[in-house]
Amino acid sequence: MKRINYLASFLFAAVILSSCGGLDKMKEEASNLQYNVTPKVLEMHAGKVKYDIKGDIPAEWFNKKAIVEFTPVYKYEGGEEVLESKTFQGESVEANNMVIGYETGGSIEFSGEFDYQEAMRVGELEMRATATIKDKSLDLLGYKLADGVVSTPLLVMVDPMPIAATDNFERIVSETKEADIHYVIQQSSIRKSELKSEDIAGLEEFVKEANKEANKEFKGIEVSSYASPDGPEKLNERLSEQRKKSADKYLAKVIGKTKLSKEDAETLYSLKTTAEDWDGFKTLVEGSSIEDKDLILRVLSMYSDPVVREKEIKNISATYKVLADDILPQLRRSEIKIKVDKVGFSDEEILDYAVNNPDTLGIEELLYAGKLAEGLDAKATVYKTATEKHEGCFRAFNNLGFVNILMGNLTDAKVALEKANELKAGDAIITNNLGVIALMEGDKETAKTNFLNATDAGNAVDYNLGIINIMEGEYEAAVNYFQNHQAFNTALAMLLAGKNDSANKTIDVVEKEDPKNYYLKAVINARIGAAADVLSNFRPAIENDSDLKQLAKTDLEFRNYFENETFKSLVE
Repeated sequence: MKRINYLASFLFAAVILSSCGGLDKMKEEASNLQYNVTPKVLEMHAGKVKYDIKGDIPAEWFNKKAIVEFTPVYKYEGGEEVLESKTFQGESVEANNMVIGYETGGSIEFSGEFDYQEAMRVGELEMRATATIKDKSLDLLGYKLADGVVSTPLLVMVDPMPIAATDNFERIVSETKEADIHYVIQQSSIRKSELKSEDIAGLEEFVKEANKEANKEFKGIEVSSYASPDGPEKLNERLSEQRKKSADKYLAKVIGKTKLSKEDAETLYSLKTTAEDWDGFKTLVEGSSIEDKDLILRVLSMYSDPVVREKEIKNISATYKVLADDILPQLRRSEIKIKVDKVGFSDEEILDYAVNNPDTLGIEELLYAGKLAEGLDAKATVYKTATEKHEGCFRAFNNLGFVNILMGNLTDAKVALEKANELKAGDAIITNNLGVIALMEGDKETAKTNFLNATDAGNAVDYNLGIINIMEGEYEAAVNYFQNHQAFNTALAMLLAGKNDSANKTIDVVEKEDPKNYYLKAVINARIGAAADVLSNFRPAIENDSDLKQLAKTDLEFRNYFENETFKSLVE
């Protein structure tokens, strides 16, 4: 009996030892496992870090009785991100995990993503594994897979473009007054009753008012005299000429009472005659309800000879009487047109009145003054006045919001824009500007919705959507949205889309006042391997922006320069 107990104890101990030995062997040889990570350096896009890990398990490593749980982990200062694990088993294990052969080895694959945090810029991705044989477990050594995360998309400038509503200010406004003098058949003298007509009285008053106002200038005087197309052509030629003279004589008296000199008046005059007004005849017939209208119009289209036309129309005997009574008298006339230009205030006067006497100005002049004003504070003052004087003008409130956005006063901007939206809901410009505020406040989804609803507002909206697409990792779309903009973000989008040469050409034409432009130029050249250009652009970037200097120390875009003496001296 004792021998049996000793034998059982011996066998049990052997099992235990063989189990531990199997785990120890797997741990000792864990370094033989090979891993390949895509991308080689982790990258952040749209706030996520994606990874793809492929591992090669060598032959004679995976114990037939073992179960191994592999767990990718991203470690960084202050924490770690434990990623999705996978479990595999040896050939002799009865479970439902993927089997790795002892003699053949095998492969393991992991794909996934994790949320990016700024602290993750510096860190490393490693593979951890825990092997278990029966009830014994052993942590295998962690295996380093990759260093840090490239977060270049975070360089995006969140500088969406607000839009100001346009004014309709015109410094010179043309005004035209028209009047007709009608004549009796075969006559050219002007009847007193004609000079008492409403349109003639209005013409004379128009001339009188223009003469009194210092900011009005006479710009043209036209007299066009006509004869109706009935009767002999030579008679009509004489009639139209005589009617021109009578109209001119009457008008000379009216204009003679103005400030115009005789010489100036003569330069403004335009006198013409039409012996037989067939065009006017056709227009009046087309607009009439004459029974044979279509027949008359057919005659006009068939014949060009005025004699034939008149003969054929007179053959329509019943209709011709209607023409003689209703249509032809309207064609025996002189048309008078007087054009006057009203010259508005000068820019200097408008700016002065906007501040000191805004009641003098209309809404278009106030909106124009806001555009003229120098400095954001001055613009805001003018637009504020415009909202107070014209409470129903959505453009005034929009432009007040526009300026406050530029000043960084988002709360005041939102109040003004919400009022503008009450006055004209759904206006594309207002919608864009509300989107600008949302984006600057970090509400990307609301901003995107607003921008998509404001595409009719112009190129500024495309720029704003380009920013959104960079943030969402849609770099090709961003490039398309930026196609009409030569800006930092345009070059960044091109770089992120893999268009390195285009990015390099674009950043070269962007004004380099902002150190970030030099920084991006250095990043581009780091990607294309132009070492000299990396350092020549890196220097002015970090010398003018201490934040960029701190960023560069851990920016893996420059990982090939971390040991470069010049680079190290610049970031120290």
